[in-house]
Amino acid sequence: MYNRLKEGFSLLGLSVNEEQIDQLIQYANLLLEQNEHMNLTAITDPLKICDLHFLDSACLLNYHTFAHQSVIDVGTGAGFPGIVLRILEPTIQLTLLDSLKKRLDWLESVCDKLNLKNVQFIHGRAEECSLSNDYREQYDIATARAVASLPILTELCLPYVKPNGNFLAMKTQQNVEELNTSLPIVKTLGGDTPNQFDYTLPFEKEARRLLIIHKIANTPKNYPRKWSKIKQGFF
Repeated sequence: MYNRLKEGFSLLGLSVNEEQIDQLIQYANLLLEQNEHMNLTAITDPLKICDLHFLDSACLLNYHTFAHQSVIDVGTGAGFPGIVLRILEPTIQLTLLDSLKKRLDWLESVCDKLNLKNVQFIHGRAEECSLSNDYREQYDIATARAVASLPILTELCLPYVKPNGNFLAMKTQQNVEELNTSLPIVKTLGGDTPNQFDYTLPFEKEARRLLIIHKIANTPKNYPRKWSKIKQGFF
């Protein structure tokens, strides 16, 4: 894993130190160990974890500045991209949000073992927690790495972002139709037209897409809607 990460970061043009690589290797080992007891990832090949989890998460650093930013990782799951970003950019003030308490408990233990400070954990549903003044429009950056459509991800994530902040949506693939159908909800929630960046990972051929939505206005108080409404779409 060491050589894979070293070469991968070099190909991405990212500078990392030995401590950061050691933390990522430890993270991978903790992930594989816990995955035997909890469904955290379908990827169990250590090299694929490096490629598809770690290097993919790290790619965000090539498209946005994270230094000294408050970041919320919505639906963090096994901690991607949040924990990887926190390892590589120690000045991030990170919040991990997930609906499953036992996942968050494990992530907290991971952060303790990796000695990662300035990490907060929120247990709850994304569409409900953003209604609280404690979290609503409190973050410079929101990230999401999920299979949900862009309109759904936008409604779940953009309410957490401060005006002049950004929502970064990581997609394995994206079509023009989905991007176009997201524009009404993006505008309604205070976002600007998404910027689109396509890239490929070292050692992988499948194209990836990052969508960055800059927030230019406050999100109306009646958003996000209840999950049953969000699933029905935006009309």
